[in-house]
Amino acid sequence: MHVLYEDSGKLKAETIFSEGDASLQVESASGKRSKIKRNAVLFSFEQPAPSALLPEADALAQTLDVDFLWECAPQEEFEVSALGEEYFGHPPSAVEKTALIIALSSAPAYFHRRGRGSYRPAPPEILQAALAAIEKKRIQAEQQQRWTAALVAGELPEGWTDIAPTLLDRPDKNSPQWKAFDAAVQQSGLSAEQLLLKLGVWPHPLALHRYRFLSANFPKGTQWPAVTLTEYGTELPIAQVLAYSIDDSYTIEIDDALSARLIDDQTIEIGVHIAVPALAITRDNEFDQMARSRMSTVYMPGQKIPMLPAELIHAFSLDAGELRPVLSLYVTGHRETGEILSSDTRLERIRVTGNLRHDQPDMQITEDMLNDPATDLPQGDWLRPLWQFALRLCAKRDEIRGKPENNNRIEYSFDLDGSPDDPDATIHLIPRQRNAPLDRLVSEYMILANSQWGGLLAQRGVPGIYRSQQGGRVRMSTQALPHDSIAVPQYMWATSPLRRYVDLVNQGQIVAVAKHGVSARLVAPFKPKDADLYAIIGAFDSQYALWGEFQSSMERYWCLRWLQQQGIHSTAATVLRENLVRLDCAPLVTRVNGLPELERGDTLTLDIMGFDELSLDIDCRLREAV
Repeated sequence: MHVLYEDSGKLKAETIFSEGDASLQVESASGKRSKIKRNAVLFSFEQPAPSALLPEADALAQTLDVDFLWECAPQEEFEVSALGEEYFGHPPSAVEKTALIIALSSAPAYFHRRGRGSYRPAPPEILQAALAAIEKKRIQAEQQQRWTAALVAGELPEGWTDIAPTLLDRPDKNSPQWKAFDAAVQQSGLSAEQLLLKLGVWPHPLALHRYRFLSANFPKGTQWPAVTLTEYGTELPIAQVLAYSIDDSYTIEIDDALSARLIDDQTIEIGVHIAVPALAITRDNEFDQMARSRMSTVYMPGQKIPMLPAELIHAFSLDAGELRPVLSLYVTGHRETGEILSSDTRLERIRVTGNLRHDQPDMQITEDMLNDPATDLPQGDWLRPLWQFALRLCAKRDEIRGKPENNNRIEYSFDLDGSPDDPDATIHLIPRQRNAPLDRLVSEYMILANSQWGGLLAQRGVPGIYRSQQGGRVRMSTQALPHDSIAVPQYMWATSPLRRYVDLVNQGQIVAVAKHGVSARLVAPFKPKDADLYAIIGAFDSQYALWGEFQSSMERYWCLRWLQQQGIHSTAATVLRENLVRLDCAPLVTRVNGLPELERGDTLTLDIMGFDELSLDIDCRLREAV
């Protein structure tokens, strides 16, 4: 005797080996024995052999007309044997009964299963709805196949223009378009990005890189709506200082300016003057919400996305000749030793005398020019005292650190002739020594201001956001901890409030101290242990890193374009570690497979075999190691 039974949704026919009250032991044609529950058995039979039952039943099931079966079936629940007798005109054989089970089970739209060997026909209205859904699905499947074929052939289907870009960054994976596209990716062997470029969704990799970043982070566009401003700080006193700013030619957000006044042969007064947008941007107002949504200006070669609306930048940027409110730090120091004798923070207004641009030919100033009083120097009476005192400040920090700061690496500016959206724009890589004199001068006084103001907040018990470095780890927190690499007891970002949100937050706290002195702790925008400060730190760290990654990727893209525009196919490089090298001709780090064992700092010559502007990489081969 044999049985037909179900096992995990599959039909099986085997021979009974032994029986119990609630279970059976069956044996397959191969001799394998299994224990099954009696309620899993659909029926028992003697003929044909178990190995022949299912093949014969499958063949017969293919000939059964499901529509006719549905018409023959009673409208109430029925057993397969009863339908078989009605359909075949005689009690069904094991093969016929099994064929019916296969046919009914494969047509769930027509027959609803009710139990072991029992079914109920679908009501007419439900059947029609189910058949309509099946037909719709069939049509969609055929459409998907046509779309997939077109995509693989490099043709964008009609009506896909708007939806195609979203397949990369925000696809609806339940849509037929996505399913067709995903199938095309699998069949073509291309990545999603490669296939979309092949289809012409973007004209070149640059457009794809920019779309991916902007659609994810600026879905409503990068332009701020126009804002209306009143004048701020008109009641502040006007300081009569000779102040200049030093930036590159592309800077429109001029945050800082410097002044110097010789009090006597031994004493100098340095003024660090910072634009003060915190007068207009107060906690949780409209402008604050704007700045907090971006956290920082986004930089990329040839373009930037400002943190603040243009009207705010214009109102507070320290443009030459304009009377602007500033937060000023005045430091009195000993000219020979660099010792700080006193410091004072004031809210005032100044008129910057000039906006100097360090990348202009007339500002290519060397240390020898600054150190030689006989050398004719633009703004020499202003620059030389600042330079000499900056050297003293730097020497004192070096003494605390125990070694000079390592700032000898070359950095590059990216100058584009043409639109930043055009990959054929000419790119110029302009090398610049990181410790160039004017850079060192500005950097020293920004360190001074950020350290002094951090100490001021800590002294007054007013919270701020600090940057510390201990044990080689840089972190932001609300604690005034040392920054080992620059050798100061505390350090914060507060000198770029037009470009960074953390600086803006800190400036609001410093302004409270400048206005209210010892009472500032009670009236500052952020009080001690304010949880929102921690939220700002987390959000800023995350978004600032994201902006930095995009800037790095765009700089890498333009490095690849520069190499191709210059026709460079061989270059020297320096080993950083293992197979990681840095090109000597451009600020580009890449991996080179197959390098012999080399030491950090070893030089080698590479052949550039190809460029991939999508993955932002180059294919290099070692020519020789020096």
